[in-house]
Amino acid sequence: MTERVVQLERAEARMGGQAVWSDVDIHIGPGEFTAILGPNGSGKTTLLRVLLGELPLSSGTVSVLGRPAGERKREIGYLPQRRHFEPNVRIRGIDLVRLGLDGNRWGLPLRHVGGERVDHVIAMVGAGAYARRPIGRLSGGEQQRLLIAQALVSRPRVLILDEPLDSLDLPNQTAVAALLARISREQGVTVLLVAHDINPLLPYINRVVYFGAGHAAVGSPRDVITAETLSRLYGVAVDVLETADSRLIVVGLPEAPAHHTDRHEHAHH
Repeated sequence: MTERVVQLERAEARMGGQAVWSDVDIHIGPGEFTAILGPNGSGKTTLLRVLLGELPLSSGTVSVLGRPAGERKREIGYLPQRRHFEPNVRIRGIDLVRLGLDGNRWGLPLRHVGGERVDHVIAMVGAGAYARRPIGRLSGGEQQRLLIAQALVSRPRVLILDEPLDSLDLPNQTAVAALLARISREQGVTVLLVAHDINPLLPYINRVVYFGAGHAAVGSPRDVITAETLSRLYGVAVDVLETADSRLIVVGLPEAPAHHTDRHEHAHH
């Protein structure tokens, strides 16, 4: 049987005495690119906390890389919800990537730590042309590529990203999704990505975990991304269309939460 990098069996997570989701079964293998989706508040980030060992399940079991959640965190690259770098932030992109090696704990000047590996991951994400510029002077898409490089620099077997496409315009969302698909395919890294919008991800993902109504639908995109399943999870009518070239397009989803205020600013600029 194929090794399972992430495995949840009959899992339930509770917050504040209330079940966020229950009876969830998830099996993810090596090198799979999985999107974690669902309405706001449905438990997407809760799943990440469970996988990182920060939130114990109230029932059921969870393992990551064959061990209880939290025991192999050094083999997980984690990119939390997007940080915003002000224009006056002077740290260079390359030094931001080096921080992923925890250079401060080595007690060494950053420039002497893992130079070859840092250069490799910067090239891997296509950021070589601007990695030596101040991070605050870069576009949102450029910053995000360098943050992904930072998460990859320690050679993780699992890469977990919490809404990495948020605040990016559509071309950058598509470019980052394609980049992550290539990393999972070529490097064998298992990628789990939380997102609000499924459409930029659909051409690239192998598996979907869709939360809603206290449960999760799990499977291939064509198994899960159906009008019936999404309408049931959201509690509103959702349509799934298929284009002439067999691409799926989801229409009618509720709007993403309004607190992500910089999304339209990025699109405008």
